[in-house]
Amino acid sequence: MLLELKKLIVPAGQKVLLKDVSWQEFEEILTDLGESRSSRIAYANNTLEIMAPLPKHERSKEIISDLLKALLEELEIEFSTLGSTTFKNEQMAKGIEPDNCFYIENEAKVRDKERLDLTIDPPPDLALEIDVTSRTHPNIYASLGVGELWRFEKGKLQIYVLENNKYIESEFSPHFPNLPLTEIIPEYRDRCQTLGRNKTMKAFRNWVRSEV
Repeated sequence: MLLELKKLIVPAGQKVLLKDVSWQEFEEILTDLGESRSSRIAYANNTLEIMAPLPKHERSKEIISDLLKALLEELEIEFSTLGSTTFKNEQMAKGIEPDNCFYIENEAKVRDKERLDLTIDPPPDLALEIDVTSRTHPNIYASLGVGELWRFEKGKLQIYVLENNKYIESEFSPHFPNLPLTEIIPEYRDRCQTLGRNKTMKAFRNWVRSEV
């Protein structure tokens, strides 16, 4: 019998694991949970994880996302963000909701799509995970074919690039190969906490312009 998951309370920073969940049950649970929620899900090997983020998790997600958007805008690169959209592939029996995701080189292919089907549509080009609660599931992202994964944990940014179905840590992002983002992104994220968002974003945009 399917749990009434809308009644399930997951404290911030905690997660719940449900085992032996079939794909049909996973789909039913997603419907039961609804789209208007703060929790994130991950599904693989018939195990469903439901996680509720902490406030500091959300702050870092918003700041780093804004920095990445500003970088793409300054470089005049078209992009689309889909936030924590549920990405799933029944053939692979895997699903994930990133903290944020970006379509960059594949932006035009999904520009007019209201719903995505990863059996025919491309996955995001870049996914962002904030690991305040140690949540990242690189195996799921790799299976879905997400080319680049950013992981922010304990004040550090790690960039992983998909090669031969596995993630390899890289000093530089393939999308921004000449920019030291593993150093710069955490630096400006920290500046937001002292200078405020607007002053930090202005300073970051000036830095990007000076580099390119």
